[in-house]
Amino acid sequence: MNDLALDGAPIDGGLYTWFTRQAQSAPHWLDDLVSFYATLGLGVFALLMIWGWWQARQARSAAAMATALAVPVAVVLAYVVNDLLKSVFTEVRPCQAIAHTVTLQPCPGVGDWSFPSNHSTIAAASAAALWILDRRIGIVASVLALFMAFSRVWVGAHYPHDVVVGLVVGALVAAPATLAARRYAPPLVVRLQSGMLRPLLTAAD
Repeated sequence: MNDLALDGAPIDGGLYTWFTRQAQSAPHWLDDLVSFYATLGLGVFALLMIWGWWQARQARSAAAMATALAVPVAVVLAYVVNDLLKSVFTEVRPCQAIAHTVTLQPCPGVGDWSFPSNHSTIAAASAAALWILDRRIGIVASVLALFMAFSRVWVGAHYPHDVVVGLVVGALVAAPATLAARRYAPPLVVRLQSGMLRPLLTAAD
């Protein structure tokens, strides 16, 4: 048995059940919108990464391109760190742990741990990395990351502390990784721009 296994119900189980009750009484269109975003919203961050890459390409800056290319790498790194934390704390999903809980989405299966939230981590990592790349894109991504965290509680998949910690983990891992790439990777980008990858790394003259 894992001695570090986390029981989330005493932390904010009451707040979790308040959210799930609000979801049950909310308009169907709102629940459908939040549920859709909770499931597929991470795709929006991929689109923002493409936007950031395009902006860096147009800027013809090796530092900007190094940062743009680092964004997905930083997100993957944050996901790996978060998944390791999940395996350490093995927190049971609230929809399994709290009796008589009614959720908008089916409860994840046994062994699909809750803490921290992968969705929130990925969203926050994307936002933090994109903020370093381009402030305007970062603001959009930050708002969407907060909405992702909210949506995961609203549909019943996570406790509030799961998503808060997920946001923190994502930002703390992705920000330094992206900053390091912006500082140390531009020479590599310059070398790559002289080869076959040039059309992807800089706009045509």
